[in-house]
Amino acid sequence: MSKFFKYFEYAYLVFAVLFIATGIYEFNESPQRSYMLFGMSALATFMFFFKRRFRRRFEERNKK
Repeated sequence: MSKFFKYFEYAYLVFAVLFIATGIYEFNESPQRSYMLFGMSALATFMFFFKRRFRRRFEERNKK
C-alpha cells in the first residue's frame, strides 16, 4: 500500500505542471482564470511536499 501512496504523490506534481501550462496558455485570454490556475498549481505543489513528509513520518513510525 505504501508504494501506491508514493506514486500517487507524483500525481500532484503532474497536476501542478498541467495547471501552469494551462495558465500560461490562458493568460492572454483570461488573466483572472490564469491566476486561479497558478494558485491551484501552488496548492498542488504544496500538497506534494505535505503528503511526502506525512508518508515518510508514517513509515518511520511503523518501522519502530
